[in-house]
Amino acid sequence: MMTVLLIVHLLVSAGLVGVVLMQRSDGGALGIGGGGAGGGMMSSRGAANVLTRTTTILGAAFFANSILLAIVAGVDAQGQSVFDNVEEEAPALELTIDDEDGTPSLPDDR
Repeated sequence: MMTVLLIVHLLVSAGLVGVVLMQRSDGGALGIGGGGAGGGMMSSRGAANVLTRTTTILGAAFFANSILLAIVAGVDAQGQSVFDNVEEEAPALELTIDDEDGTPSLPDDR
């Protein structure tokens, strides 16, 4: 279930990015994107309404899918932490000091 929701989430988010990038900028937007000047690929008003509706629908689907993903992740969590799964600590190696030159060393039997 989680995999299906993730795939749907990726498709909806890619579609949302594509639809938003196809829209014409009506504001200043730092002077980029043709802001209000004539021309452009999607210059008719009908296409703008379709893109606005599509953006709204994809945005609602994105938020609904996000909520579903959170619910499914919460149900699958089983109330455990990652630290609860640690069975034992790693054994510590004892550091020995050689009598001859005084340098520390690890034991030979690892």
